[in-house]
Amino acid sequence: MMMENRNSVAIRYCTQCRWMLRAAWMGQELLTTFEGELAELVLQPGTGGVFEIKANDKLVWSRKDRGRFPEITELKQLIRDEIAPGKHLGHSDRKSEG
Repeated sequence: MMMENRNSVAIRYCTQCRWMLRAAWMGQELLTTFEGELAELVLQPGTGGVFEIKANDKLVWSRKDRGRFPEITELKQLIRDEIAPGKHLGHSDRKSEG
């Protein structure tokens, strides 16, 4: 039931780097994929080159730590592992190589 759903995702992005569109696109992809599992998705403007994604307050991606942006399939897998471990992601569920 939607009212019981408490999962949240937050995407913090750098406004100086003009990463809002990237953050919004990733957010849209996550909202579409996890429409039954997410209660909210928040875009948080930041500065200093920040691009971090949290699921239920747990950091699942940091551009600073990893040195790159996530691939969308990789991000979906990370979010799924946190909020809906049993969910099958279809074509996004292939194991990424590397």
